[in-house]
Amino acid sequence: MIEKFDKALDRAVTALAYVACFIVTAIFVMIVIDVSVRTVGITPPGLTLTCVEYGLLYFAMCSAPWLVRERGHVAIEAVVTILPRPAQVFLAKLVYVLCMGVSLMFAYYSIVLLAEALATMETDIRGVAVPLWMMFAPMPLAFLLVALEFLMYLLGLRSYYNYDLTQVKDGV
Repeated sequence: MIEKFDKALDRAVTALAYVACFIVTAIFVMIVIDVSVRTVGITPPGLTLTCVEYGLLYFAMCSAPWLVRERGHVAIEAVVTILPRPAQVFLAKLVYVLCMGVSLMFAYYSIVLLAEALATMETDIRGVAVPLWMMFAPMPLAFLLVALEFLMYLLGLRSYYNYDLTQVKDGV
């Protein structure tokens, strides 16, 4: 049962990672067009900066769950590897619970901020006016998926940490 859930979670996380790839590509293209248009002496569109700023936020939110799944976030294992195995397991589970809790807290508060922005219909004025709710739109789902990824680690489907001392670099 949990394996089926994990596969569905994997599909959702991977789909968001592809969205993140599209976003970063679109940002690159927008910047190239903006700079090229400026070079020719034409005034570039005013929405480029706003789109890039929002794009970076959406990129970070869409890629975060995939980074957790693929162990792409920073983890310091040098200290953990010298601990006895029971301490390693306990510390890993403690970290999973803390990360899951923080992610759920961020998911909750981003839902609150999203609901408030939708209720007030405020506008975020940058290069162009954008509804403020768009800033908070990707956050609840992203943080919820990050929490679910840490839950999969907590349930023992995989481990975030690699306790193989042969992979610790010389001189560390």
